[in-house]
Amino acid sequence: MRVTISVIKADIGAIGGHTMPSAEILGIVRDRVERERKKLLIDAFVCHTGDDIAMIMTHAKGQDSPDVHQLAWDALIKATDKAKSQGLYGAGQDLLKEAFSGNVRGLGPGSAEIELDERPSEAFMVTLGDKCGPGAFNLPLYLAFADPMYSPGLMLSEGLHDGFTFHIMDMDHTEGDRVIVLEAPERLYDIASLLRDTNRYAIEAIWSRKYPNEQAAAVGTTRLRNIAGRYVGKDDPPAVIRVQKIFPATEEFGPAFAVAPFVGGDTRGSHNLPLMPVPMNTPASTFFCCRWSQRLGSRCMMASSRRPSTCSLIRSGIRSGTGSQRKPLRCAGKASSNRRCCPCQSSSTAELWLGCESWIPSSRCETVRG
Repeated sequence: MRVTISVIKADIGAIGGHTMPSAEILGIVRDRVERERKKLLIDAFVCHTGDDIAMIMTHAKGQDSPDVHQLAWDALIKATDKAKSQGLYGAGQDLLKEAFSGNVRGLGPGSAEIELDERPSEAFMVTLGDKCGPGAFNLPLYLAFADPMYSPGLMLSEGLHDGFTFHIMDMDHTEGDRVIVLEAPERLYDIASLLRDTNRYAIEAIWSRKYPNEQAAAVGTTRLRNIAGRYVGKDDPPAVIRVQKIFPATEEFGPAFAVAPFVGGDTRGSHNLPLMPVPMNTPASTFFCCRWSQRLGSRCMMASSRRPSTCSLIRSGIRSGTGSQRKPLRCAGKASSNRRCCPCQSSSTAELWLGCESWIPSSRCETVRG
């Protein structure tokens, strides 16, 4: 049974700066979304990370559903009107376009979606970033899906041993989606070379190699500056990550965040500071802003929860539904071998991976262009 998990989030205004949304605008979004439970949506959950409001929705409409994206857009527009009347800081900040065009991509809000055949126990994690650059989740996902020292299932589990395929977005390419497709473990060094530069390259998706039709992760790669043409705020990516069985276990995914990698973002997008896991509904710090990474572990979409010290786990779940099947991206071909591609030109010396100019011969770089 095909079910889609959609996560859409945006900063539409906050109290006293970039801290947290008001209870009123959070309530408007929640009320609008929850009216569609058992109708358009199978289920839904609304929360915030710092000043970003996130809508986590399950449905049977497939990825990029105009109806689901319209619901999220309308909820954010209505809440923005309230934010302006309340005088909240940055009201409507992430809503960069006025007209809805079928889905929220390119309009400002961040989004991440996975369409899947629901397993008997469909366990997944939702990770929400605030005060983060677009590649904030590069290292944790690399460790969880490619490093057996963090994810021993890569050595011990038959379902994981073949590795995973990484789809990495070149976010500086504004003429269309440029996606670099690399397989781990064979291309591990090349993957690492790209993911060091968190401002240019970000993981867009991860797919199982043993089960090629099974997507393991989806990450929002929206660059607000590419939409607005100027700096208008951090990109604050959301991500959906499936766990257990043919994917890394929840316990293997969590330790990757204990590294606290230095990532770009912070106040005015000006610093590199540690990525810090926090409970859901945590306001942003007033000592500059350590980037928040809020993790919601989901299993069956019910209301009970348990709260470890580093994050909150929402036991949530999806029920059956139908929808169109989307196949994983495939390579369009290889570039000419006499040209360079995939430059990693990170100028930051404060990142966990020290920046240096490096390159991968384009004969080893596979691209998909949209």
